[in-house]
Amino acid sequence: MSGHKVVATNRKARYNYEILDSFEVGIVLLGSEVKSLRDAQIQLKDSYASIRGGEVWLEKAHIAPYKFAEAGGHDPERPRKLLLHRREIDRLNGRINEESLTLVPLQVYFKNGTAKVELGLAKGKNTRDKRRDIVKRQQKREMDRAQSHRR
Repeated sequence: MSGHKVVATNRKARYNYEILDSFEVGIVLLGSEVKSLRDAQIQLKDSYASIRGGEVWLEKAHIAPYKFAEAGGHDPERPRKLLLHRREIDRLNGRINEESLTLVPLQVYFKNGTAKVELGLAKGKNTRDKRRDIVKRQQKREMDRAQSHRR
């Protein structure tokens, strides 16, 4: 895809959660945060999104301070506002409350020069589900190996 540069991926999200739906949202950033993002200085490991006061916020995402910023730059762990339409926020809030789901950032990327976050509407996996996924992945790998040897 042209104009699509992935900056960070939350690899643990698909391991810890079953992603039911995903969507693209904008993010409100300071200038020094954009510079740090362009240098791929972000960690999504323990981050999540929450709905407060009719707005969606990205929590616990660590964007490292930009080394050339004046006056120290920005707070690395500050909550960042995510941009969605009112209808989308209301729909998400309803699903989160009814089905006890959570919002997890899957990746951060630049699309045509604008920073975007791919959010996933997720349901937590228990240990049994995680083990089952690992076994399925190993079986698929073994089947692929057997087919490649056969050729």
